[in-house]
Amino acid sequence: MIKSTLPTILSTEIEDDTICWRLEIAAELEYFKGHFPDQPVLPGVTQLDWAIKLGCQHFGYVCDVAVLEVLKFQQLMLPNTQVNLTISHNAAKAKLMFAYSDGDKRFASGRIACNVSPSESIQPTNKDIG
Repeated sequence: MIKSTLPTILSTEIEDDTICWRLEIAAELEYFKGHFPDQPVLPGVTQLDWAIKLGCQHFGYVCDVAVLEVLKFQQLMLPNTQVNLTISHNAAKAKLMFAYSDGDKRFASGRIACNVSPSESIQPTNKDIG
């Protein structure tokens, strides 16, 4: 079993209810081992894990996902690349919208609906992660 680790964050930009991280997708990441031998590819579940962890941490949610909506994987994410992970926050609905991209290339996108108990606040913390 691979321990969940986040990629290297090269830069962070925050604007209103949106945050964008520039990520380094290093070939040495454990996620590439065996996925696949002839052409390593970053697994979609890893991309989703990073979006959930980074988004929930930044916007102040417990990592408790209610529903994944409109999940799309458009292009393969290969080793030794850099990508942007952009996450927008809809506080009224406790949803995070994410997209992995690099210029015009879109790698993956989707919406994450978070479970929020009545006692929890869904206001963002604006805590800088990287």
